[in-house]
Amino acid sequence: MLKQSLTAILVTVLTTVSAASATAATAPVSNPRIQVHFDLAAGQQPENIAFEPDGSVDLVLAGSYQLANVNRRGETRVLATLPTPADGGVNTPALGFALATGLARTWDGTLYVGFAAGSDELTGIWKVRPGGVPHRIGVLPATSFPNGMALNQLTGDLFVSDSALGRIWRVPTRGGTPSVWLSDPALNRDGLLGANGLKLHKGAVWATNTDSGTLLRIPFTPRGTAGPVEAKATGMPGIDDFDFPGTGDTVIAALNAPNEVVLIKPDGAHSPVLTAEDGLSGPTSLGIRGNTLYVGSASFLLRQDPNLLLADLSRHH
Repeated sequence: MLKQSLTAILVTVLTTVSAASATAATAPVSNPRIQVHFDLAAGQQPENIAFEPDGSVDLVLAGSYQLANVNRRGETRVLATLPTPADGGVNTPALGFALATGLARTWDGTLYVGFAAGSDELTGIWKVRPGGVPHRIGVLPATSFPNGMALNQLTGDLFVSDSALGRIWRVPTRGGTPSVWLSDPALNRDGLLGANGLKLHKGAVWATNTDSGTLLRIPFTPRGTAGPVEAKATGMPGIDDFDFPGTGDTVIAALNAPNEVVLIKPDGAHSPVLTAEDGLSGPTSLGIRGNTLYVGSASFLLRQDPNLLLADLSRHH
């Protein structure tokens, strides 16, 4: 039943996407190449990205509940594994199976990962020190679906999108009870997943809504609360993770079901820069370091060749 519903969603989303799409990498992106192919049967589906100082990257492998490191040579090693739900996460909202999700890294190498497990015992935010064992520091309800995550290095607070409840949580990394930073209809789901990708940028929380196909900006007020929600771009069903290629408001985003990576200009106009021809297989995560674009394809819907793709990024665009 789940497979049929996901297939129906894929067909619906694909029919809303314009027939005119890029056939290969388009400026400002060039030279796409796959660095790592992952094992789908083992649940190795790259879902979020964090960068290490040595040039390697940390990834969440969603279906195996693992954190992994990929070095510059494309060699992968598992850093930690979250507990396996006894029931596989059958009560996880929207999906019916557990997933490891968002990822954030502190300056000392500590990693924070979201876990949507459908249970009060496991759902929430988990902390992993280098070489350490995962332990939960943020308890979220079983009805929630923690997803995109970003860390405010100054306050030590994590901001976490909730794809099921239409919220953004504030989770203190030093301990304490998570609180709802924002609950708004613009974050709600309409079929599968609502609020998803999340970044902090220029005094605001930026988030995507996968079902509505929107990119949202929520400014911080002087008191640190949420200001009014602004839709920066619309018409992108399946939008997931994203990042900023510079200091401005230009965005590069992953579109899962359409199987594209798009460039979103500050005026909301958007166009594909990577497609399946370049190696994408249902992209869900994205990060930018220097002049390199990293794209993780979890292939949740396509079910083939989850991978980590690298591409060159021309900054002058």
